[in-house]
Amino acid sequence: MTEIPGELPGKPISASRTTLSHIMTANDTNLLGTVHGGVIMKLVDDAAGAVAGRHSGGPAVTASMDEMAFLAPVRVGDLVHVKAQCNWTGRSSMEIGVRVLAERWNESTPATQVGSAYLVFTAVDAEGKPRQVPQVIPETERDERRFQEAQIRRTHRLARRQAIRDLREERSAQGLDADV
Repeated sequence: MTEIPGELPGKPISASRTTLSHIMTANDTNLLGTVHGGVIMKLVDDAAGAVAGRHSGGPAVTASMDEMAFLAPVRVGDLVHVKAQCNWTGRSSMEIGVRVLAERWNESTPATQVGSAYLVFTAVDAEGKPRQVPQVIPETERDERRFQEAQIRRTHRLARRQAIRDLREERSAQGLDADV
């Protein structure tokens, strides 16, 4: 791989991959007696933030969360593992993929996937301005597939954002949706 002047050297996905584990307690429950989705989302954001900080070599902030999927309920007493990795990088942004697994704390049964999410982080400097990040280097066929899927999600995010801007401009030009 040839380095471009002014570019940061790339980093392999394994350099920042992480797992955060936490036992769910009664303090984590919702009115149905299962673990509150917001508790899981915080763990997802925490693990993704650790990956973003590791990959970028400094502070990074959550820019968006895509496709948070809850696949099964999490119960009190479950040991939750949040596995995160950097799937894709732009100039200052990174897509972090997260898988959430759960297993009973006192059983030796395999963990099952209970959730997943994709988050976009932006690396920031001391003034909070975006800063350059190293390009991510996929290491396996699975990493390469995740990298390609992340590019598709990015294209969809940008297209959705532009479609909404276009609609708002069109409605504004028609005198609709004006603030009263």
